[in-house]
Amino acid sequence: MEKQEFRKNASDMIYLTACALNGEKPEQERVEALDLPKLFEVCQKHILTACTAYALESAGIKDFEFTQAKEKAIRKNILLDAERGKLLKRLETEKIWYMPLKGSILKDWYPKLGMRQMSDNDILCDSGKMQEIHDIFIENGFRCEHFGKDNDDAYFKEPVFNFEMHSSLFRAEHIGGLYNYFKDVKERLIKDDGHDFGYHFSNEDFYIYMIAHEYKHYTRVGTGVRSLVDTYVFLRKWGDSLDWEYLNAELKKLGIAEFERSSRELAEKVFSMKPLTAEEKKELDYYVMSGVYGTADNLIENGIKFRGSGSKARYLLYRFFPPVSFIERVVPWAGKSRLLLPAAYVYRLFRGLTTSRKSAAEEFRQLKKIKK
Repeated sequence: MEKQEFRKNASDMIYLTACALNGEKPEQERVEALDLPKLFEVCQKHILTACTAYALESAGIKDFEFTQAKEKAIRKNILLDAERGKLLKRLETEKIWYMPLKGSILKDWYPKLGMRQMSDNDILCDSGKMQEIHDIFIENGFRCEHFGKDNDDAYFKEPVFNFEMHSSLFRAEHIGGLYNYFKDVKERLIKDDGHDFGYHFSNEDFYIYMIAHEYKHYTRVGTGVRSLVDTYVFLRKWGDSLDWEYLNAELKKLGIAEFERSSRELAEKVFSMKPLTAEEKKELDYYVMSGVYGTADNLIENGIKFRGSGSKARYLLYRFFPPVSFIERVVPWAGKSRLLLPAAYVYRLFRGLTTSRKSAAEEFRQLKKIKK
């Protein structure tokens, strides 16, 4: 699909999503002009298909693909809730602390079941018990997708059970002060009523983490319209009761206060269907064209902007000599001794020029295209 066509269908998706969130029936004239197959394609890119389906149904349209996506979303939410409940009960038995994250909480604040589609279950847990957690998942029939290579371990079981168990919320190499701010996050958590090892954020800290998580993706590969939907849904639920003095102080500490203000104002205007300024339209376009998982072009452009402060040379210096924390993660033996670090940097460069030669060449091609 060409970019302008994608943008047109994304505009329809945003309009229908706003209708669904606000319980409004879409205008018949606009609904009749929809290109449903192309709209479906765009909705899939932003994981807003079920939300859009609810709006279409309110206008009397029951398209097979949209209806099926909505029913699958409802089924998956129910199944994930049940499976998560079983696993958390086991963590309680084994005395391992845990806290479900973002989507598994947010979905219950959307107006209707399945409206917030779930890709996986993210759970923060005791970083000292990752092997025990691994064993619990294996005993329960899960396949381990990766273990000990990142700040989360991933598990999957048919038909739809994706779990990511986080030992920490961010990595040291993430842009800004995210890692240091959330490094000792356990101290901020509130114990659940009725559970000995379950925890949750205050509403303020939940919002801070939600925005920080969005910022992580925004400054790396980009993030899609659903991030704005999450913000809108959260603020409709809790906005008036939040301690904004605390929020503003903490967001300032993180260095993301301006980003939060911009994304909050954009979300509120977009889904209240208010007119946007030229600058806001440009900002919304970044979300639209990123899709939910971002783009390779964004990765390089954001690398220059945020890693290199606008300089290709500084970005390349970062790529050739990334932080030690990054090297220790991608070259595991580098963490055994600081004396191994020079060899690890050379090994990573050699590996990139041999086994990852195509992706390295593509990165250089993209760099040449960007005029900075």
